Amino acid sequence: MTTQHEQPAPAGDTRNHGGGHPEPPAAPRPHRGPRWSRPRGLWRGRPEDPRWARPALLGLLLATALLYLYDLSASGWANSFYSAAVQAGSESWKAFFFGSLDAGNAITVDKPPAALWPMALAVRVFGLSSWSVLVPEVLMGVATVAVVYAAVRRRSGPAAGLIAGAVLALTPVAALMFRFNNPDALLALLMSVACYLVVRALEDGRTRWLVWAGVAVGFAFLTKTLQAFLILPPLALVYGVCGPVRLCRRLGQLALATLAVVVSGGWWVAVVELWPASSRPYVGGSQNNSFLELTFGYNGLGRLNGEETGSVGGGGGPGGAGGGMWGETGWDRMFNSETGGQISWLLPAALILLVAGLVATRRGGRTDTARSSLLVWGGSLLMTAAVFSYMAGIFHQYYTVALAPYLAAVVGTGAATLWERRERMWASLALAAAVTATAAWGYVLLNRTPDYLPWLKWAVLVGGLVAALGLVFAGRLGRRTALAAAGLGIAASLAAPGAYTLSTVGEGHSGSIVTAGPAGASMMGGPGGGRGGFPGGGEFPGGGTPPSQGQGQGGGTGTVGGFPGTAPGGNQQGNGAPGNGKGNGTAPGGRPSPGGGSGERGGTGGGAMGGLLNGAQVDSEAKKLLETDAGDYTWAAAAIGSQNAASYQLGTGEPVMAIGGFNGTDPSPTLARFKEYVANGRIHYFIGGGTGGGMGGGSGTASQITSWVEAHFKKVTAGSATFYDLTQPTS
Repeated sequence: MTTQHEQPAPAGDTRNHGGGHPEPPAAPRPHRGPRWSRPRGLWRGRPEDPRWARPALLGLLLATALLYLYDLSASGWANSFYSAAVQAGSESWKAFFFGSLDAGNAITVDKPPAALWPMALAVRVFGLSSWSVLVPEVLMGVATVAVVYAAVRRRSGPAAGLIAGAVLALTPVAALMFRFNNPDALLALLMSVACYLVVRALEDGRTRWLVWAGVAVGFAFLTKTLQAFLILPPLALVYGVCGPVRLCRRLGQLALATLAVVVSGGWWVAVVELWPASSRPYVGGSQNNSFLELTFGYNGLGRLNGEETGSVGGGGGPGGAGGGMWGETGWDRMFNSETGGQISWLLPAALILLVAGLVATRRGGRTDTARSSLLVWGGSLLMTAAVFSYMAGIFHQYYTVALAPYLAAVVGTGAATLWERRERMWASLALAAAVTATAAWGYVLLNRTPDYLPWLKWAVLVGGLVAALGLVFAGRLGRRTALAAAGLGIAASLAAPGAYTLSTVGEGHSGSIVTAGPAGASMMGGPGGGRGGFPGGGEFPGGGTPPSQGQGQGGGTGTVGGFPGTAPGGNQQGNGAPGNGKGNGTAPGGRPSPGGGSGERGGTGGGAMGGLLNGAQVDSEAKKLLETDAGDYTWAAAAIGSQNAASYQLGTGEPVMAIGGFNGTDPSPTLARFKEYVANGRIHYFIGGGTGGGMGGGSGTASQITSWVEAHFKKVTAGSATFYDLTQPTS
């Protein structure tokens, strides 16, 4: 029996698919109908679709854009670390190419630069502002919703595509990261594109789809290195088994796709590795100025086993439910109090629908595209969730945005598959079970924030149970009654994550670690992260008080919270509670900029960890000082740690060198090289305060530089901040 999206295969197709025996014909291609004109088709959609399908899609995309654009500038510079790199890339093409933190090209961010490129181009065109930095991320979110819709619609129809798109748009962590300037927005888009292209290849066996999928994965590697490869095993396995061509051809196609990954992701790596190190910026996050070391160490295997040289420490032990700096690992990590409110609202339903969908399509042939599509999205979901659940290194809750497209596609595809079979009792029961699980889990998650809309958990629970009861008998009820039950089930399932999403877009988020939802939605937050402060219960790793409970900018050396080097001191009051500290200056539109100021989420007050994860407040006196004669120097100033440097760079528009990179642990520049810069008159000021040496066992270069500067150069006070004039030696 064929659906409106399929055509019957030609009779008598007995092609040999490499196994020695004739196999069933390849899965039919979706019916495209007569050619349609572009202006009319934009609104009407494809002729085979219902008349409401395209207007509904356009409405969904418009609603998503408006939702994500709402009060976007409330986040100021968002993550000032990346905003500073965007600003640098908008002024220097060399900084653009390498992903340098400053236009003087001292050091790069600790990621490859692909995620910075769209934002830097927008800033070049529209000028530097919060909107020009963050609007590209919003557009990526809208595009991801469109890609997921398109993929699900191909096999399951427009209604399923709309459900998938709505689930994605209303996932709290998606609403957070598609309004933020971390690399995860582009990563989620590219991973969705890769899955969509593999689904296309599974329909007709054309090589070009797999090659383009490889290109998408390659550029995803240039976005967030090895995380892009998490879905390669399930994608390759599904196509290798279910592809609609002979086995030898499938293997050849996968080889070409692998080559596409290597070329599209490796060209930039080759340039960086072959470029003379003396004439390019230092590779931030590495200990040996090597991008390959960064890829396979700090940003690669170190994330899995927790051995991250130069980082701020690892998490629970691998393979077990160990508790560590970044929270407990184990099978339930996606559901726990630290992460559950970000992503897991429909995760139980997705698992139920995935299993039930595979049961429903079990009688299909090897090339059955309904089943292979479920395997593509479901395999990507399970693989990524498993890695996130057991990785012992740095883990932040916002990483889970990578799961959102896969989860949404599984929900949309699985729900449509079972709805078509609702006359069968087992299918109706599976639908009812998915809605029941979602309602019950929504109640549990909402109960973790009991002061937030206390009535909502009861509405979700009661509405979901009533809808589930109706779905049990969906195959025996009239169409309108069955549709009413399904509509109620969808509304009950999306109400809770939708409320968290509205809470997320209703306030600004800034700093290096951010979480979605209302206050209390996440009990972790990571060092410097909002809501709960530090992993494992809010204490600074190793005991003691987080540096943010001291003061932000200033001088003095010693050890603070386990950070040897420069102790924070000065003008950044912070008590470790989100929203109770001063921000890092003024963002576009006059708002407090990153640092966790009033009304902003994601920071522990200014200067958490002494400026490691949030930045510094740049007052008018400090700004005036750094801007004076800045054009005569390569760097107006140098600061310990990238967040401190980023704050001053964004506040003044002048290049500021980040000594030690993000964590203050990178051996760049060496003391000898720094002395050479000073002797040649390339740096004007050294900014007192910040981190030095870091928890990851860094080189101590930052401490050496700090001690040398304090011993040999004149101290200058501007406002409440301390600087050292590197053009005025004390002796």
